[in-house]
Order: sequence, then C-alpha cells, then structure tokens
Amino acid sequence: MNFVFDVDGTLCFDGKRIDTEIIEALQELKLRGHQVIFASARPIRDLLPVIPKSFHDGLLVGGNGTFTYEHGKIRSTHFEQNLLDKLNSLIHHHQLKYLADGDWDYAYTGDSAHPIYQNIDKTNSTNIPLGELRPVCKLVLFQPNEEVLELLKTFPVTVTHYKTEHAIDISPLGINKVSGLDKLNIQQFIAFGNDSNDQCLFEHAIHSVCVGNNDVKRYAKENIERAEVAGKIRALMENYHVGESITSNFVKS
Repeated sequence: MNFVFDVDGTLCFDGKRIDTEIIEALQELKLRGHQVIFASARPIRDLLPVIPKSFHDGLLVGGNGTFTYEHGKIRSTHFEQNLLDKLNSLIHHHQLKYLADGDWDYAYTGDSAHPIYQNIDKTNSTNIPLGELRPVCKLVLFQPNEEVLELLKTFPVTVTHYKTEHAIDISPLGINKVSGLDKLNIQQFIAFGNDSNDQCLFEHAIHSVCVGNNDVKRYAKENIERAEVAGKIRALMENYHVGESITSNFVKS
C-alpha cells in the first residue's frame, strides 16, 4: 500500500525534525513492504533535510505538487513567462514580500524571522533576485490584501491559503499534491495531512487522517492529535496488508 504523508504539522512540529517515535513507525511501515511517500509544501531542497536519509531513495512530492523526486532526480513545473511577468507586476504594484522557488535556488524578500524563511536550506542554495531566478516554479506572497486576492482569481494559477502564516501559495494552474502523485504513477493511497493543501489528498485517498484541529479535518475520514500519529500509522499498517486487496482490509473509522 502507498502511504502519503504531509510533513509540517503532520509529522514535523518544530520545522526542523520528525519525532523519533514517528520515524520508527515510518521505518516499520517501510520494512513491512509498504511504500512511504512524502508530499509537502516545501520544495525538495527543504524537504530532504527533514526526512530521514533512509527515505531519500523513495518518492517525494514537493512544492504542493510543483516538484517530484524519483531515484534522486527532480522534475518541476514552472510558470510560463507571460504569466510570470503578470505576477511580477502584481508584486511590484502592491509592494508585496515574497518567496519564489526555482528548481533549487530561491528569491526571498520577506522577514528573516518568518518560519518559512527559517525552513529554507540556505547551506545548499542561494537567494538571488527574482528577475534572475529561472525557472520560477512556485511563489509565496506574504500578507496579500483583498485586491490582490481578487486579481489572482483572474490568473491561471492554483492558490492555497495559509491562515496561520498570513500567506498564500501560488502554483501553475492544476498543480496540487494529487497531480504530483499522478506524475509518480501513484493513484491509490492512504493520506496523512493537516492543512488546506492536504484537502485534495483527503478527497482522493482510500483512507485519510487529519492531524490536529484544522478546518480541513471535515474532508478526512479520521481526526487525531499529534501524539497519536505513530500509533495510527501502526494501526493502519496492521489493517492494510501488502499484496492483499484494498477493500478486504479497509476498516471504516
């Protein structure tokens, strides 16, 4: 069975590390023959330092579907130049702070104390001017006003709102975590998530678990607290056996 995990707020609660108990449950899952896939808003650059090295040879979805990682190779989707020009104009006109991600490097003008900036792997990447960053794959805008949000509705983009971070995440139209999984030929999966960008996972999963008390929990089959994550992984590991049918092992919550 394919198990798909969001990272921040689902497995990682300090932006830096995954608790040992959860890592042990993930490793047990892998040893049992299940496929463990991480699907995060982080680009691959910032995802690799957080997940255990034993999973670096697996499948990853980064940037909410903008990036995929398979056998050590990164593939990305990027904004077309005419759309990027419009987004640049919007940024400059409204004097917005932003994070733009390229294939590996980035452009950042926001607060250096912001959690998103703190999670960037700066040792292996460079902050370069937006006009020099090519391609641009994903864009985060900080504290956009209502006018900006309305204008973005006319752009061919996918917008994800992060209420707690006062930011929005912008990707090319049609890009999300499920589209990233599709690129990796993953159609059937169990999903763990916690935020609005995980709604698509919950809606397409054969079973879904929301961690914490976010509004997105209404789309998941189960809602648990962070202290229950490792135990829930182990419980589902017992319910879904490798090589057997999905329907015969599904236990409705």
